Amino acid sequence: MTLTNDELVEQVRERYAAAAVQARSGTTNDLVLATTDSCCAPAADAADSCCGGSTAEVDPSFGAGLYSSAEAAELPAEALAASLGCGNPTALAELKPGETVLDLGSGGGIDVLLSARRVGSTGFAFGLDMTDEMLDLARANATKAEATNVEFLKGSIEDVPLPDAAVDVVISNCVINLSVDKPQVLAEMFRVLVPGGRIGISDVVAEDHLTPADRAERGSYVACIAGALSRSEYLDGLAAAGFADATVELTHEAAPGMHGAIIRATKPTA
Repeated sequence: MTLTNDELVEQVRERYAAAAVQARSGTTNDLVLATTDSCCAPAADAADSCCGGSTAEVDPSFGAGLYSSAEAAELPAEALAASLGCGNPTALAELKPGETVLDLGSGGGIDVLLSARRVGSTGFAFGLDMTDEMLDLARANATKAEATNVEFLKGSIEDVPLPDAAVDVVISNCVINLSVDKPQVLAEMFRVLVPGGRIGISDVVAEDHLTPADRAERGSYVACIAGALSRSEYLDGLAAAGFADATVELTHEAAPGMHGAIIRATKPTA
């Protein structure tokens, strides 16, 4: 059965809302949610996720396993428990003191809180999420972490509630594959960046030979697989949005022909 875009968006919202509630309830003992499920799916759907595995396994390629012990020690346990990503964008973005950062699809706030520490008191970190439950969790985590240079915004990654040229860096962790309008997401990233700004994104990316039907056979949309762009589609989309120096680096296999990846690009200064 083919779902409409609105139905896909609602499925994604419900999935993340459930993950946030699970993380806040403390049912994710020993970070089970973060380490054994998926970059997108809570425990009940682990077999249908880009991480796969069972509750007896820990996959260091996803979730909290991608953060160092030093990073983990800086954060509330609930932030780690809600980590469903496929990378560590705060590390790959090479954040500098004084920069302003935007995290698209910020979830429980792990990457926003880490970004806030990296940019320091003279910098600022925004998180954007469409899910009320995740926003509540993220704000609670920010309070526990005593982070004062952060703000969590409600909205969609296709319509960012920030003005033009508002941030130095855009990051995102296994979220763009879930969008039903990826060209608009890339256009919004370009719009909110200052000239010379950059993106540092973790996402699931398909090998170029896989058709959309091939990707759908390997996993569902809400499990970060069916909606993933191919490497060439990502590069072409970034170029169409106006980005320069774009790269897509495949890092680890998430499903046959599907990979966790690091995506970088810059907004030209002129």
